[in-house]
Amino acid sequence: MATGTPATEALRRAGVDFVLHTYAHDPRATSYGLEAARALQVEPDRVFKTLVVALDSSRAVGVVPVSRSLDLKALAAALGSKKAQLADPVDAERVTGFVTGGISPVGQKRRLPTVLDESLQQWDTIFVSGGRRGLDVEVSADDLVRLTDGVLAAIAR
Repeated sequence: MATGTPATEALRRAGVDFVLHTYAHDPRATSYGLEAARALQVEPDRVFKTLVVALDSSRAVGVVPVSRSLDLKALAAALGSKKAQLADPVDAERVTGFVTGGISPVGQKRRLPTVLDESLQQWDTIFVSGGRRGLDVEVSADDLVRLTDGVLAAIAR
């Protein structure tokens, strides 16, 4: 199975250490992130999902543990916006170049402003999508913040 994706290539180009983790994606899964946590036998608080949001006329991403929800008001505030709403899945795929359930915080078609939940700081490494369903990358939390030019904030509830 080929594992090269725009996300893994971006990590390689940046010289970031990461570990690929693949698993058999079940098309019937209702929560891609919880499916990944179960399949990889990792605590759900250590596996993070990347959600695309619409802010006025722009887009951004929020990265939160799969065990929690994105607090849209907190994300908007972290980016100096009045309000945010989840982007339509088709729009999210268009702006990132990834399929829903495989959206990565790195390697997007156009790098979007990124807010990462501050809870990631409790882990040395975290898991995020590697750019497709069934592929996660384990990466240093610090490297992910640096690579995304991310803002840390309490955006999970």
